Amino acid sequence: MLLRLCLWLLSATLWIPTAALAVDEADLLPIDEAFVLTATASERGRIEFNWQIADGYYLYRHRTSVKVEGPGFKANPLQLPDGDRHTDEFFGEVETYRGSLTGTLTGTPADGVTEVSFKVGYQGCADLGVCYPPHTQIVKVSLPAGPASALQDLSAMPFGNASKPLFGNAAPVSVQADGLPLPEDQAFTLEAIPLSGSTLLLRFTPATGYYLYRDRSSFKVIEGDGVALLAPQWPPAKSHRDEHFGDVAVYFEQVEVPLPLTREVHDKQPLLIEATFQGCQTDGICYPPMIRQVRVELPAVTTTSAVSPTPVAEALSVGVVLLTLLSAVIGGLILNLMPCVLPVLSLKVLSLAEGGRASARRSALWYTAGVLTSFVAVGGLALLLRSAGLALGWGFQLQQPLAIGALAYVMLAVGLSLSGVFQLGASLAGAGQSLTEKKGAAGDFFTGVLAVVVASPCTAPFMGPALAFAFAAPPALAIGVFLALGLGLAMPFLLVAFIPTLANRLPHSGAWMNTFKQVMAFPMYLTAAWLVSILAAQRGADGVLYVLVGAVVLALGLWWREQLRYRGGVIARTLAIGVILLSLWPLWATHRLPLAGNTSSTSAQAGVQPYSSEALAALRKQGRVVFVNMTADWCVSCKVNEKAVLAQDGFKAAMRAANAVYMKGDWTNVDPAITAFLKSHNAVGVPLYVVYPAGGGDGVVLPTILTTGIVVDALREAAGK
Repeated sequence: MLLRLCLWLLSATLWIPTAALAVDEADLLPIDEAFVLTATASERGRIEFNWQIADGYYLYRHRTSVKVEGPGFKANPLQLPDGDRHTDEFFGEVETYRGSLTGTLTGTPADGVTEVSFKVGYQGCADLGVCYPPHTQIVKVSLPAGPASALQDLSAMPFGNASKPLFGNAAPVSVQADGLPLPEDQAFTLEAIPLSGSTLLLRFTPATGYYLYRDRSSFKVIEGDGVALLAPQWPPAKSHRDEHFGDVAVYFEQVEVPLPLTREVHDKQPLLIEATFQGCQTDGICYPPMIRQVRVELPAVTTTSAVSPTPVAEALSVGVVLLTLLSAVIGGLILNLMPCVLPVLSLKVLSLAEGGRASARRSALWYTAGVLTSFVAVGGLALLLRSAGLALGWGFQLQQPLAIGALAYVMLAVGLSLSGVFQLGASLAGAGQSLTEKKGAAGDFFTGVLAVVVASPCTAPFMGPALAFAFAAPPALAIGVFLALGLGLAMPFLLVAFIPTLANRLPHSGAWMNTFKQVMAFPMYLTAAWLVSILAAQRGADGVLYVLVGAVVLALGLWWREQLRYRGGVIARTLAIGVILLSLWPLWATHRLPLAGNTSSTSAQAGVQPYSSEALAALRKQGRVVFVNMTADWCVSCKVNEKAVLAQDGFKAAMRAANAVYMKGDWTNVDPAITAFLKSHNAVGVPLYVVYPAGGGDGVVLPTILTTGIVVDALREAAGK
């Protein structure tokens, strides 16, 4: 690292890797002679950029870009031909050009425009082992007279590679006017914001073309009586192959890091912390460890929240553990009443009614095994990811379009099976057979798994405290809490199967069951439609299109496989399975789409202010009552509360009477700031409702299931009435 830093300081015109120390700059052509650039317009809407590349030199495709300077020309992405693929010592797998390169830029010029300026960026190297720094120049092109051609907007084409532009435009790297890397205070900025009396939010912002290491940082208190810092809660980072440290976790964009702390002083107090961190310029220099000091004013807190909670392992008692496990069982039991789970539970009741007593007991036990296994798997994954520094909570998997799309496919497949399009058991090697035919342990186990999967958008009363305990407890005890939740979810079927009086109340089997089974397909279709609607908030219309096309392909493959079950050759059956597997591609394409511009349809509601820690702090400083609603488009409990309580006149009147501000945070996608807010209130997911009183003081957390009376009383108390 020091060697590269010295080389940069010695050369203001060349970026020289360590392999090129023996190369004399006099042996190299100036960049405008090594890569001679010309630009011409063959017609008003078509400009060609040509590079004549000297022998022994080459250009990188991914470092070549053209940007319109000023108004008057609406351009499509730059079209570049395929280059020569090889593994580059500087950039890895790349495409390069030798001899010449012609790129085409199409677009629509405005009427009367006769000349357009373009900023052209490119980077190349010499075979001697030296790379030029990224180079930009302004090129002016005269346009011929006449109407522009009718051109297709290539950026809007469906099924394009959403992870990068179709023709490989590269993002510019921020540099100084002389081409040198930015000073460290411009390349990396740091802010500190008090989220609460026991949590700071550190916001790191790398400049474009720079990245920050996650694991090369430390923090300490310089001034602050009785304040001790706990482990920072870093959000998910990107894996990056770094020539200095190998495979590392880095951030290329702004990152917000919750920093918990403990305190002995409960009143307001100043705090000065020192942060040490390190980062690099992409494909450029690495900065030495940077040291910044930031000063904040910690707000006053109550005695109970002044000191961060003692680790659960140090505060365990038999009573606390038993109470938590009981809460988990009750929460899982209530989860059966949530709208997420009802369609699957109806199928399970049908399976119990169809078999005898012995069959019902076996079915209930296998269903319970599926529920418990799934809860342990979800809980274990969440705990594992949290131990790696990722802040997650209940329902975290629904923040991922891949999980949403896969779940929609499952619901569609179950619905098609219930409708008789195919037999799930026969097509998928017996897995889930009892969902349609109600026979076999595999199907009962699968139903239990499905119940847990569809329950994740819901949060029942008693679940929140139990899950908060689980995420702070030792792993063995945490898994016990998840098992208790699963036991509560499975308990109704265990009771029906093992208590004869309840079993006798089940309807007797008959022809009505086949009709009921077909009717139950439609809640599955509706659930799939609801899941696809969530993708609109996460990945926009393109995401919905991908998954719908994939769903049609999946239905075709399942139908075709069923038609060939008793006839058709091996090749035909293999092709049918191939069609089923092909339906997975749209899920991956959806996952790679960029975030939708508006992640929540509720964010633009009149009178609703989007959540930010700065806005909340400013409102509290003004002495306003603030009602904070942390929600997500995939959270069924959130939507029920909003429809039944928060959209009603009683809530609106109470807000006006309290002169309160309604602030809403959207956790549909991963948002470190909202995750930090949830963590500061010991919440493991949404919904979370907090009412902040006028004149300061800690916020009051409301139950996960709201009533108008609960909210009105909380607002009156917060307003001092």
